[in-house]
Amino acid sequence: MRYMVLFFMAALYGLPAISQEKKVSTDSTFDNWYYVSREKLYQRLKDVKYDVIFFGNSITENGPWQELVGRKYKVGNRGIGGDNTFGMKARIADVVLSKPKKIFLMMGINDIGRGLPASWTLANYESVIQIIQKVSPKTRIYLQSVLPLNETVLKYDYLLNCEKAIRDLNTAIRKIAGKYGLVYVDVKEVLADGYVLKKEFTQDGIHVNTDAYIRWVQYLKDKKYL
Repeated sequence: MRYMVLFFMAALYGLPAISQEKKVSTDSTFDNWYYVSREKLYQRLKDVKYDVIFFGNSITENGPWQELVGRKYKVGNRGIGGDNTFGMKARIADVVLSKPKKIFLMMGINDIGRGLPASWTLANYESVIQIIQKVSPKTRIYLQSVLPLNETVLKYDYLLNCEKAIRDLNTAIRKIAGKYGLVYVDVKEVLADGYVLKKEFTQDGIHVNTDAYIRWVQYLKDKKYL
């Protein structure tokens, strides 16, 4: 049955089913000590009113969003390092309780790193969107592309040879954005050369530096998303 689901999702989102079977994992756990620690903080802040929320994993958590966005919006950072889409689905309802005007999502690279089936990731994407729309229907949702890697400086062997999976996931995310009438934000336009993260923007091949965050937020402003 699991293989039938994978082939169905591959057909639905234009993903090649064979590539999704290369290193399939079923480890979808997320509630490690760091997740629990960050979630405890975020639970204390869940009623705080924000205009804009950035939601994701460590790439989001590391971003100095409020400082770069400026006074126009009150910005909340809801990234958790190492989080996968299962953890994000578990916490999204509380994240939007304050009914922000906008939420920027970036999800999926940790699913790829674990070798989770793309069908699981995409199902979680849709669940996250549906929960936001139910809890805070006026919140505008922005689906940001998963950033590519730079394997020439990559420090983590488990992420090697993931370019195709990232390409396929971004293709599917764009289709989900179209299905739900959401904005797809192609962040890699300014942070990567094709599907290679620019070396000047990273030290370890996956996480980005201050220069990248500056360019990222400017891109969002130039596109009138902020």
